[in-house]
Amino acid sequence: QVQLVESGGGSVQAGGSLRLSCVGYGYIVSRKCMKWFRQAPGKEREGVAIIDSDGSTSYADSVKGRFTISRDNAKNTLYLQMNSLKPEDTAMYYCAAKSLCWSSDYNYWGRGTQVTVSS
Repeated sequence: QVQLVESGGGSVQAGGSLRLSCVGYGYIVSRKCMKWFRQAPGKEREGVAIIDSDGSTSYADSVKGRFTISRDNAKNTLYLQMNSLKPEDTAMYYCAAKSLCWSSDYNYWGRGTQVTVSS
């Protein structure tokens, strides 16, 4: 059974930093296609950052230059380093993973970790 467990959320002031973690249980993080999403109250879920099987990454324009997605294969963990946080970054953050990279569907989801940024 696959489980993704996020942690690292919290409350910070604007300009601060947080690092989110997503540990895979029953799922090998290395060379997989994974993504961080976020959803703010009353808003649609949006993709934040992607890491592909070859390690290539891409980011939403709203976080480019501030957020970094990475993974530690030894710890089987996906990360999202968030710097220069803004109040508009406030949301529940989720990690998601594909069972097959060629699929368009993210099959596995964590329960999320809350990030709150105050001005």
